[in-house]
Amino acid sequence: MHSLHGRVALVTGASRGIGAAIARNLEAAGVKVAIASRSGDNPGIPGAFAQACDVRSADSMTAMVDATVARFGQLDILVVNAGVGAYGPFLDLPMADLEEMIEVNVKGALFAVRAALPHLLRSEAADIVTIASEAGRRGLPYEVAYCASKFAQVGMTRALDHELREQGVRCTNVCPGGVATDFAMGHGRTPDMPQLAGMMSADDVAEVVRFVVTRPRNHRLLEVALRPVSESSWG
Repeated sequence: MHSLHGRVALVTGASRGIGAAIARNLEAAGVKVAIASRSGDNPGIPGAFAQACDVRSADSMTAMVDATVARFGQLDILVVNAGVGAYGPFLDLPMADLEEMIEVNVKGALFAVRAALPHLLRSEAADIVTIASEAGRRGLPYEVAYCASKFAQVGMTRALDHELREQGVRCTNVCPGGVATDFAMGHGRTPDMPQLAGMMSADDVAEVVRFVVTRPRNHRLLEVALRPVSESSWG
């Protein structure tokens, strides 16, 4: 297991949900954590640096990375986590929801990597971890636009692995199935959905991220897929 002590991580979409759980888990392992979110809130993590950041803006993402490096002196881990979702029949999906998924999930992921990469290339132990989804590995009904955006994330990270492996930057897709958070509430999910009770927790995903970035540097994990036991296997 590779020690995380002294490394610096930037987690996007980290004021709540999966992102906040990842930030807490990494901080507990000795990582200096920067939290990017639209609100700029720190979800109660001592010593973390939090700043408002809109991943849909390349300038905002660059400012977040610059502020992180100014605070901690380096950047070693980027967790591309910021994301939005909306579920339902494709023709019933509001155009605003479709556009937001492309803006946040696709452009936001590209902008985050673009801003962070110059600093990651200077690290002796760099990782890019993309919180994609099982929806980025197989098409699912009533998730057309969401699947499209998550397939884009999976493809981005696989391509980055080919490009960056020899330069010492490991690139991993973490693809969870159902996670019980407030994700997509009011956009195809409701708090009283019985399916939520059987889903994984945000901490389950955070443990996987920590496992990925603590692997010895002589190998890398390209993809980790995980699903709750209550969720069927789709093939």
